[in-house]
Amino acid sequence: MIKNNQIYIVHGTDYKQMAVSLAEECCLDELIPSKDTRVGIKPNLVSASEASFGATTHPEVVAGIIEYLQGRGFRNIVMLEGSWVGERTADSVKVCGYDELSRKYGVPFIDTQKEKGILTDCSGMKIPICKAALDVEFLINVPVLKGHCQTKITCALKNMKGLIPNKEKRHFHAMGLHKPIAHLNAGIRQHFILVDNICGDPDFEDGGNPLVMNRLLGAVDPVLVDAYVCRLMHYHTSDVPYIGLAEALGVGSADLSAADIRTLDGQSDEYMPYSRKVVEVCDHVQEVDSCSACYGYLIPALSRLKEEGLLEGFDTTICIGQGFRGKQGELGIGHCTHGFRRHLEGCPPLETDIYEFLKSYIEEVRN
Repeated sequence: MIKNNQIYIVHGTDYKQMAVSLAEECCLDELIPSKDTRVGIKPNLVSASEASFGATTHPEVVAGIIEYLQGRGFRNIVMLEGSWVGERTADSVKVCGYDELSRKYGVPFIDTQKEKGILTDCSGMKIPICKAALDVEFLINVPVLKGHCQTKITCALKNMKGLIPNKEKRHFHAMGLHKPIAHLNAGIRQHFILVDNICGDPDFEDGGNPLVMNRLLGAVDPVLVDAYVCRLMHYHTSDVPYIGLAEALGVGSADLSAADIRTLDGQSDEYMPYSRKVVEVCDHVQEVDSCSACYGYLIPALSRLKEEGLLEGFDTTICIGQGFRGKQGELGIGHCTHGFRRHLEGCPPLETDIYEFLKSYIEEVRN
């Protein structure tokens, strides 16, 4: 049975079988108290994009978990997730293939965007958590290992944000993300983590630049997982404050020196290529408490403009975020900047709209 300080890794292209192999190696069935235990599987369906795009959990991985569990007599299984603000979970479920999974295996999919939040004490912070998440007795987290334009990485700890209402997601950003993410994980326990590191985007949480790694990771400590992800992506854990905050709250350990990291197929573990597209363009942005979707659509739009050479010499600051509500300025993105002289409406505005809006503004200024 897998221990708290262990991370198991498997490589390959048969993603369903890889998930089964990891579950077998970790003795997942022995971690679950009984066959009647209500088991929840929480993928990352941030938006309606296929997993090959680099943002969402591959359905084959979840299929492997379900087949493993059902083959061992577990029947009380649900999937649950809520997409980010601005996306409908129902669209993500359909596009990402989870409606088909639900039909094939008879496993209900609970849209947590439709759930009411129950105010829960999370180690001193009151956070509304969706009822379905609280009803789960054994939670299997299936995050995507990828970059994030605000927190640098997103994996096991941040994936729990899909289990709170949309209103609270906005509140998390107003609080600065890191502290509430840490406290949320003190209120929701992950019992097993199977990380999708098949082709996550190393820069943007909404995908678009998938990096093929073809590996899955299995573990039980989300803090250790995220600390390890930092190392793989060339960050220090101090670069991602919610990791240390979660460790201080007793969620897990970030001590990689005591970690037992094992590859199951003889392949050597490897770091991901160094990538910092966000850093290359964020100097153009003043961001104050913006939601992930809004900021997440802005950064790739800016990346496109940079690739086309349109940001060279452009010195107007682009403002975004809840911190600009009721304020005035020159150039803003999203509804929160509606008092600005030039702003793009939307909550959130989409990447293509942001790109066209900024391209038009830049060309207008230069002419």
